[in-house]
Amino acid sequence: MSSFKIKGGHKLKGEIIPQGAKNEALQVICTPLLTAEPVTIHNIPDILDVNKLIELVGELGCKVEKLQKGSYRFTAANVNIEYLKSDAYRKKAASLRGSVMLLGPILARFGEANIPKPGGDKIGRRRLDTHFIGFQNLGAKFNFDSTENLFHIDASELRGCHMLLDEASVTGTANILMAAVLAKGTTTIYNAACEPYLQQLCAMLNRMGAKISGIGSNLLTIEGVEKLRGTDHTLLPDMIEIGSFIGLAAMTQSEITIKNCRIDMLGIIPEIFRRLGIKMEFRGDDIHIPAQERYEIETFIDGSILTVADAPWPGFTPDLLSIVLVVATQAKGTVLVHQKMFESRLFFVDKVIDMGAQIILCDPHRATVIGLDRKQMLRGVKMASPDIRAGVALLIAALSAQGESEISNIDQIDRGYENIEGRLKKLGAVIERVN
Repeated sequence: MSSFKIKGGHKLKGEIIPQGAKNEALQVICTPLLTAEPVTIHNIPDILDVNKLIELVGELGCKVEKLQKGSYRFTAANVNIEYLKSDAYRKKAASLRGSVMLLGPILARFGEANIPKPGGDKIGRRRLDTHFIGFQNLGAKFNFDSTENLFHIDASELRGCHMLLDEASVTGTANILMAAVLAKGTTTIYNAACEPYLQQLCAMLNRMGAKISGIGSNLLTIEGVEKLRGTDHTLLPDMIEIGSFIGLAAMTQSEITIKNCRIDMLGIIPEIFRRLGIKMEFRGDDIHIPAQERYEIETFIDGSILTVADAPWPGFTPDLLSIVLVVATQAKGTVLVHQKMFESRLFFVDKVIDMGAQIILCDPHRATVIGLDRKQMLRGVKMASPDIRAGVALLIAALSAQGESEISNIDQIDRGYENIEGRLKKLGAVIERVN
């Protein structure tokens, strides 16, 4: 198992380019299974979760060609759905939560599938009901084999219908959408997620010949078509990386320019960091964060403590709340961080408290951060990364701390961030990977 050793307290400087969006990649890498024609995807990040999914798609019989760094051509002319019954598939799919995104395309094109309960983060229960109920609404029939821990799905007659999702699930909406594009008749999905990654997926499917309208809203209409064709697609930059780098600049009092951000697709993210007191400038499509000695958290208009909470898009993404919490530890002022979606995602705060932060964990979903205003710096400690986002939040804390920190279980960080130590070293970070 690998670890990071970090010497904190160094100011960083320079430019950094965000990787392609992980969460978009886990959706669009499954779309080639909808057609026998080639599909080329660019700006794919070189990270564990994405690489595992590419490998899984290839083992299903899809031809995978790496054209250059970040660019792949997928040709699913000879898919072997019998592979879905193999022990090798079950083992790999169970270890990768993104494997559930294979279901929609496979059901739409081949009419049947098997899938084990997917794995992933230890950040709380992440139910798949929205996916499965959506498939059932389209006519799929499910049978769970408890002895094999395996779902068997018959989707030989998918038909369009109207459905109201019980939650605006991003992956649920994407999966149902991919199943509906080849279903007979018209499907309407109300309370659909409308994140930029969903908008990208819809645009990609339309270029492939799908008929999707309502893109960017919570009501999608899909007119089923007979078949889809190939296309080229480029992933957005990863908004979670962009938010992470904004927080890193503030915590380490550094001057950093984040390149090619697609600011038009970032929603409320820059505004939330501005409310924490972080200054930034938009320079074309780049975000420049000047070095700041101090930053002060805003209050609400009536003077009450600022609350930062996650919400479905265009609300604030839950993936950045860990970063917000750590960044607030050195601000002037107080903020309540409310993580509504996952009941275990704030459990990394004990490690930040060990570093000297003043945080009250109110319950599994809420933490109050009393900013130290740099009057007391965080101190280096040994810790472990519990999940992808908490791992990077701890890395940011360590880079700002006095002394040396060690973060173990960094495979979790590698699942979501490409060559993070190499890119941070170019900015001046003192960080070493130890195997």
